[in-house]
Amino acid sequence: MSLLTHKLKLLEKIRKNLRNNKLSIGTWQQIPNSSISEILGDANYDWVAIDMEHGSINKNQLPNLFRAIELGGTLPLVRLAKPSGKLCKDALDSGAGGVIVPMITNASQLKKIHNACCWPPNGSRGVGFSRANLFGKYFNDYKKVAQSPFLVAQIEQVNALDNLEQILQVNGLDAVIIGPYDLSASMGLTGEINNPKVREVINEISILCDKYKVPFGDHITDLDERIIKKRIKAGYKFIAYGTDGLFLLRSCSAPAIKEKS
Repeated sequence: MSLLTHKLKLLEKIRKNLRNNKLSIGTWQQIPNSSISEILGDANYDWVAIDMEHGSINKNQLPNLFRAIELGGTLPLVRLAKPSGKLCKDALDSGAGGVIVPMITNASQLKKIHNACCWPPNGSRGVGFSRANLFGKYFNDYKKVAQSPFLVAQIEQVNALDNLEQILQVNGLDAVIIGPYDLSASMGLTGEINNPKVREVINEISILCDKYKVPFGDHITDLDERIIKKRIKAGYKFIAYGTDGLFLLRSCSAPAIKEKS
């Protein structure tokens, strides 16, 4: 089975699970090292999102990071640096199974992104040989993937609520995920992601996602399984858990061993 065929099966599995109200959990990579990608890709997540917004990662590094993630049978995604058609093309041509798009605030913006992600006839993304189709070897097979890459809108501005119902009706949207830190900042509560006012807004977003049957989730940066269980109980279906940096920080502290004096 080619990597492309396997990627298509992964996409179909994740979408089927989300349509059937089942959970999809992934994680976040910010450090540009393929060994980290290999570890995360073999850690039983559905997907690993390469963070090009806040991570120290550039376009040229993507293929090797994706290869390492794919070794573990995991779907590579990219969180774009910004909502940009050019960045969508770069990520998808490099082999990403889909994109997480930050700072989505209106439906028109998301429609343009969807258009930029898809080959014609579903969109206007440039058609050509790339790593995504093994430089032409699997060009015909890739046509199916290129018609509907996985698309996640990241809602992280409080003013997006005014347009959220229209956003949730955009064709091709697979899921919504909160950007809790930017959302809190947009409310004048920077970093206070557990402030009741911030959680209230997140709950409003969750209710609307449920109304329009769009899978909803959060990026959980507090590595406490009680929190992830709480989110699952609340109906969250598309969850990013931790980051490579957070996993390292949790485990790297020197042991608290004192010698007897």
